[in-house]
Amino acid sequence: MIKIDRLAKAFGPRRAVDDISFTVERGEVLGFLGPNGAGKSTTMRMITGFMPPTAGRVTVGGYDVVESPLEAKRLIGYLPENAAAYPDMTVKGFLDFAAELRRLGGEARRKAVQRVVELCFLDSVLHQSIDTLSKGYRHRTCLAQALIHDPDVLIMDEPTDGLDPNQKHEVRNLIRKLGKNKAIVFSTHILEEVDAACTRAIIIDRGRIVANGTPDELRAMSELAGAVTLSARGATGEKLAALGRVEPLDGAFRIYPRDKARAAELAQGIVELVNREGWKVEGMYSEAGQLDEVFRRITLPDTVKR
Repeated sequence: MIKIDRLAKAFGPRRAVDDISFTVERGEVLGFLGPNGAGKSTTMRMITGFMPPTAGRVTVGGYDVVESPLEAKRLIGYLPENAAAYPDMTVKGFLDFAAELRRLGGEARRKAVQRVVELCFLDSVLHQSIDTLSKGYRHRTCLAQALIHDPDVLIMDEPTDGLDPNQKHEVRNLIRKLGKNKAIVFSTHILEEVDAACTRAIIIDRGRIVANGTPDELRAMSELAGAVTLSARGATGEKLAALGRVEPLDGAFRIYPRDKARAAELAQGIVELVNREGWKVEGMYSEAGQLDEVFRRITLPDTVKR
């Protein structure tokens, strides 16, 4: 549904987006992650046709966003950064306006507005002006306008920014639900949202893609992935070192596999060593890997990491 081919955007001498390529299929929810200034919003603005690329190509549903903008944009729902809306309009007035822009009229418009009001839980504020709404309801209203024409592609820039925990939970559930039959891209710097809503994630840093995979695949890139933490009376680092690199912890040891491809054998080797030495195990578990460690390792300069 979305194909990005060698996309680039330069502002003077600075390349905010630098030769990136990826695709998003129907039924996929792609989390677009990166530190502030990494190029997330610029990429999303080019996907939606809001900003022209310096180089490269974006197609949506087979339509080139530059060459066939109307055909491409008919397929897109866009929730921009800061959830822009007309503050003097009521929620219903704004949604009617958005539906009219999408060439929905009469009964089709009424049904479209009612559908997104129910989907985004806006019934209680339907006749309030947007400038009187809380940030959470403003986000929901802007999300509703993005969904008014039931688009095949949904692009959302920081959709949970500034929301309270309950509101974030609602939005993530809605993204998962919508992602079953749409192609969705949403940007975030909140790593927990990868597990909460994404089928795949891309990490972008300084305009370039530095990681692309499922949440499990990204976690497997963690230094912790495959390590085993052992707490056992009588255990010594010297004997555990025969199995891999040992990190002493408070009352425990963490053992890292020498070869991640054979990490599954590490736990079995530790069990055999424990039984052979007669150590009394108080706790033992395998580490799944941490997304925040992967994110930090591949996006921070070495000088900052130190």
